[in-house]
Amino acid sequence: MAIREIVKRDEESILRKKCRKVEKFDDKLAMILDDMIDTVKAADGLGLAAPQIGILRQIIVIDADEEMLEIINPEIIKTSGEQINVEGCLSCPDVWGYVKRPETVTIRAYDRHGNQYEMTGKDLLARAFCHEIDHLNGVLFVDKVVEYYYPEENTEE
Repeated sequence: MAIREIVKRDEESILRKKCRKVEKFDDKLAMILDDMIDTVKAADGLGLAAPQIGILRQIIVIDADEEMLEIINPEIIKTSGEQINVEGCLSCPDVWGYVKRPETVTIRAYDRHGNQYEMTGKDLLARAFCHEIDHLNGVLFVDKVVEYYYPEENTEE
């Protein structure tokens, strides 16, 4: 297990590419997942997609408080509602913006052993599903910002 370097926005070549599906659920995949978990924890992030560490595969990890979700080859199968809230990204440090996302999102994906599952997320988890799946399609949250957010302007003195 290792902490990987996070690709930043100014290195857009890999961040703008579509990822390929994972076909082998093996020790190499397990190592990538373990490294991604270490990396997102070290960066104090909510989620991380494989292209953010330079790997063009459909792999995501999301820290859902009680557990670390490992999401492979995800597809969004159902959405409902709407929310607009502030997002940031480990690949876009110091950039924040309001993004419109579904309030509830159901995904179908695989775990590290190749077992398929479905999961529904609401509010922040729904937002994280969409944000990270966008990464797998070469889309950054800054592409969807409806208004930028400047934290220093919103602090009380």
